[in-house]
Amino acid sequence: MVDLPSREWRVAPSIIVLKVIGAVLLAVLALTADGRGLFLAGIAALGLAGLAVRDLLARVRLAADTNGVTVVTGFSGRHHIPWPQIERIRVDSRARYGTRMQLLELDTGDNIHLFSKFDLGEPVVPVAEVLMRMRP
Repeated sequence: MVDLPSREWRVAPSIIVLKVIGAVLLAVLALTADGRGLFLAGIAALGLAGLAVRDLLARVRLAADTNGVTVVTGFSGRHHIPWPQIERIRVDSRARYGTRMQLLELDTGDNIHLFSKFDLGEPVVPVAEVLMRMRP
């Protein structure tokens, strides 16, 4: 194990701003729409606003130190996972609709915690490399 300093990965401010702008635009659309449009745009605006609030309350999605990692669970809860409980750290890469999506997977045997570059604020491969170097 390399003794690296503690690290935190958080949602980029630009992602939060985009979610807030999207929620406002959908709310305006809901106010100008009729029956079904009002319902659909209103639900979408509330959902996107909820995601923006979650991003504000739990900006740090993943933190790592010499004792293990701390992940966000639920809306804004935190759960510490000691290194020995982490069975596998890997990057899952899939091609869909002409784009490549990568997810960081932390497998504890009972749970798999998934993080995208939007959760971490940077590409997942360098994050996985840092975690693998920190892991005893």
